[in-house]
Amino acid sequence: MTAMAFKDACHSFARAAAPYYHITDDKHYKEALALIEELLEEAADSPDDPLNAVIEMLSHAIETYENKDEELVAFEKRAMDLPADVAMLRLLMDQHGLGTADLPEIGSKSMVSRVLSGQRSLNKKHIQALAERFGIDPGLFF
Repeated sequence: MTAMAFKDACHSFARAAAPYYHITDDKHYKEALALIEELLEEAADSPDDPLNAVIEMLSHAIETYENKDEELVAFEKRAMDLPADVAMLRLLMDQHGLGTADLPEIGSKSMVSRVLSGQRSLNKKHIQALAERFGIDPGLFF
């Protein structure tokens, strides 16, 4: 490849990548997330795979967008302020569309509410039962 052909290829790539390299709206943010997921499936675990450079570029662009989006920043702050066990429990409830009555592993609705509000903590028995139910490592609650 000549220097001129390489330069042309770089310019072509820059034009195609611009909406994803400088994410300015939710549409391109969601597209970038989907694209990075696809690329992660395709890329080899090698620093020589050129897809890894594109993944790195997209990761940086996504992080930059997320750090500027007030709603995402507020969500992250709320999540970081929660104890790990409560955050994991809320995540599992959101992912599986569960309410306080849907967690017999913890107990009654009022007990689940007390855990979610921070008045009570999950014990070892709760954590083991939840980990088994959802097929996750119990260490995720710590």
